[in-house]
Amino acid sequence: MRLRSVFFFAFIIGVTGYSCKHKGGKYIDEGEIHYSISYAGKSGLLPREIMPKNLIVSFKDDKILFDISAPFGNSGILNLSNPKDKIYDTYISLLTWRYYYAADPGELHPGFDAMSDIEIKKTGRTEVICGYNCRNAEITFPADRGKIYNIWYTDEINVKNPNAGTPFHEIDGVLMDFFFLLGPAELHFDAETVYKKEVEDKTFERREKYIRVSREEINRFIYKISTL
Repeated sequence: MRLRSVFFFAFIIGVTGYSCKHKGGKYIDEGEIHYSISYAGKSGLLPREIMPKNLIVSFKDDKILFDISAPFGNSGILNLSNPKDKIYDTYISLLTWRYYYAADPGELHPGFDAMSDIEIKKTGRTEVICGYNCRNAEITFPADRGKIYNIWYTDEINVKNPNAGTPFHEIDGVLMDFFFLLGPAELHFDAETVYKKEVEDKTFERREKYIRVSREEINRFIYKISTL
């Protein structure tokens, strides 16, 4: 009976505690992090089953690319930060739409205006995610200080200024469990796998065949995508 219990608990630990994988080791400075996406709060008319399910973050030194792609219509949002070449772009594509906005250094990426005044409180709590030691911070908004969001981040992945252009630019660490508010949509991201791999330099180059638009215009497109 005791042996059966041991196997049972070992199975539970195996399916719950080790679902996140790291295939590169600590303090890597080049690779990818794959996150799952879940949704909370209001969303548009599209069934959540066909909304983006994954975020892939590619990084190399101080260059970083956030790629949220939907499983249909070549649709998605890219946030690119390449300080060396002074590129801080947001790209959006949906069917025949292909637009981008080129931000200035230190400017918040479009779509995050609702998060521009968040308050970040580091708590001292720790947790291991994907084999990395992570720290916790609590996020609140002025309109409702009673609602607290938790994010987790690690300094054991070597990316310089990993949150430049995001609402979490005060956090000096790679986000492993976090959220974004895009229009009325609330997206939650959980790291599933960390890969050490070579990332081609062209990954961080400015995209071609996108039409440059203003911040106001691309914000409208982001809102349309988030309310479909």
